[in-house]
Amino acid sequence: MTEFPAAPPVVEPSHEWGRLDPRMIIVRPLNELMGLLIPLFILMFAGNGDTWRIVAGGATVGALVLYGLFSWVSTKYRITETQVELHKGLLHRQRLAIPRDRIRTVDLTAKLGHRLFGLSAVRVGTGEQSRSSTDGVVLDAVTAAEADRLRQVFLRRAATAETVVGEDDSTSISQLDKRWYRYAPLTMSGLLTIGLAAGFGMNLARELKLEFSETGLIRSVFHWVLNTSPLAVIPVVAGLVLVVSVLLSLLAYLLQNHDFRLTRNTDGTVRVRRGLLTTRSVSVEEQRLRGVSLHEPLLLRAGRGARLTAVTTGLGRASGSSLLLPPAPRGEAHRVAEQVLLADPTSAQLTRHPAAARSRRLFRAISPNVAAAVTLLLLAAFAEWPHWPWIVATCLLPVSVLIGLDRYRNLGHALTDRYLVSRSGSLDRETVALQRTGIIGWNIRQTLFQRRAGLLSVTAITAAGKGGYTVVDVDESNGLKLADAAIPDLLRPFLQSSQERPDGS
Repeated sequence: MTEFPAAPPVVEPSHEWGRLDPRMIIVRPLNELMGLLIPLFILMFAGNGDTWRIVAGGATVGALVLYGLFSWVSTKYRITETQVELHKGLLHRQRLAIPRDRIRTVDLTAKLGHRLFGLSAVRVGTGEQSRSSTDGVVLDAVTAAEADRLRQVFLRRAATAETVVGEDDSTSISQLDKRWYRYAPLTMSGLLTIGLAAGFGMNLARELKLEFSETGLIRSVFHWVLNTSPLAVIPVVAGLVLVVSVLLSLLAYLLQNHDFRLTRNTDGTVRVRRGLLTTRSVSVEEQRLRGVSLHEPLLLRAGRGARLTAVTTGLGRASGSSLLLPPAPRGEAHRVAEQVLLADPTSAQLTRHPAAARSRRLFRAISPNVAAAVTLLLLAAFAEWPHWPWIVATCLLPVSVLIGLDRYRNLGHALTDRYLVSRSGSLDRETVALQRTGIIGWNIRQTLFQRRAGLLSVTAITAAGKGGYTVVDVDESNGLKLADAAIPDLLRPFLQSSQERPDGS
């Protein structure tokens, strides 16, 4: 696999306005066309060879090429000692400028088109929690060597102004083990891919009026399904879906996590590199790392696996940017969390929540199922609906009970010297270790039903990650004490005033 080249010997900002690499005129349309390859092929060659299909396909390709040309012509950037400036846009002109001391993360992404021409895209994160896609600065595309040079320029601090960080200056925390591929089918990514592909294909066929059912193979499959007993069809279809799902999951794991490496660099950053066709290199400043989140979806948890993401500022909402460890053994996830945080909060002994929380978990798991079963039963009785839907909904009630009990079993929280730890969820159990110094406020929420049960939910507000992490359905007094102990004196005035009210003061 192509590696990111080492940085040049001199890492200094450039005061002159520079342009992106001219090869982006080809690379950007190429990257866009790769995502539209199948729709364009169907548009141009499916059907009866209509002229409008060919013209529409060619016009799309031409528009993408012009888009790449105009993007290159209208984009320029400059890096000074104090800020990064980017001017872009032709009809809608944008001028972006961010202070260099606000830079928190640098994401280097090289799609297949970039890699063919030795280019890379540089995304700079500023710590803003905005949903806008214009947050920060994106330089797409520069040479791979320039991208690595810019990474060091952006993350350089005064204490390390004369230091050039290379590959030999990093300490390995974790790297891909081929045995981790066994966790790929447990992520459900294959089934999701099948569902998305089927839905996209059906919508595209309907819009373009394509008669796929008229082809010989598909017509034979439909004929077999309609004229064969369900007892024979269901196992065959389920087995086929399972095989395809496993293969797609393995393929997705390979494409996303090939050559995964997590390292700690001497410039005070943690760096993740991974990917086969599209390579990514994300550098996170350790000073801005506020914790980690350990994700254990139901199937992955059954296989004793987990994945790890960072709770940090500067990554925004870019997909996959916060990943610290792909699906891997649970023990490896705990070890990586300990190495990254220099502490072991994810393995802390958690405090169980009161029995009233179990009742709420059971009610919230069972009530939708009961409502669905009753509704389907009424429809079967008065609207001549078939009876099997309400029978299936009724048979799923024990599953709902198990899910509710599992949700309660997974509820817990802990407070260590440096971290607030909370755990919740069943279908996707999540354990969050949030640095106490990263908590900037509290949101205490108590619904009518929680008040009657003596429970409340405590949300720690932070400038990192999701912006807030909740300890769900904790005992009322223990929840307030937890918040007060995590950040002393922040809630104490409110606690004192609430204690004084019963006295009439």
